[in-house]
Amino acid sequence: MMNIAHTLHGIYARFLPEPNMETLFWLCVTLGMFALGIKLQLRLGRAPWANPVLFAIVMVALALFATQTPYDTYFHSVQIIHFLLGPATVALAIPLADSIRLVTRSLPAMTLALLAGSITSVVSGIVFVLLLGGSHEVALSMAPKAVTTPIAIAITEQIGGIPALTAAFAILGGIIAAMIGESTLRRLGITDWRAHGLAAGIAGSGIAAAQVAQRDPVGAAFAALGIGLNGLVTALIVPLVLYFLPG
Repeated sequence: MMNIAHTLHGIYARFLPEPNMETLFWLCVTLGMFALGIKLQLRLGRAPWANPVLFAIVMVALALFATQTPYDTYFHSVQIIHFLLGPATVALAIPLADSIRLVTRSLPAMTLALLAGSITSVVSGIVFVLLLGGSHEVALSMAPKAVTTPIAIAITEQIGGIPALTAAFAILGGIIAAMIGESTLRRLGITDWRAHGLAAGIAGSGIAAAQVAQRDPVGAAFAALGIGLNGLVTALIVPLVLYFLPG
């Protein structure tokens, strides 16, 4: 326990070299609101619309607005959470390794679904913005919306979009996928957890992937593969689509 505590203290010190009451306060508020959101969702029978991430975002945003706290101050306070997003995503490789044989047997169908989902997401995002009279820059920011946030931001930076706008699109899309993804598939008669996991991954939703991982290890494996491959495919597709995009 002492070794674990020492390691956590070292990681925290790395991202918060000068912790103070304000930085610790916002970290506690963020974790507390998320924990409260989980309890609320459990009280409501695990209702998908009662998403704890969405609840935490709304409550923290209201707190920041009420206290007039700058975003830079808040982000500095929660850098440790931002850092842990990477290891949490990589940890999805564990169920993938456990189910690798089943995954390889499903590769043909999975490849078709992946290509269809990635291409549809990129093209529909760009076309939707342009049809509504949006700017070229906003359309570029919308293109990688269905990729997990870190990859989406990296793609947007390379193609000349607005990284902050892409992050908002990706996070909002991930929350929506977590809220309606499972119920939509079940209404369509799709109960196979492989399909649920792959759909969550192609939607780029780490939140939905985490929900699937809690319910089925095979679904978690397909979610992990979907997130990784969708990021790769989208990074290849976006430049090709932009080549034919006017302007």
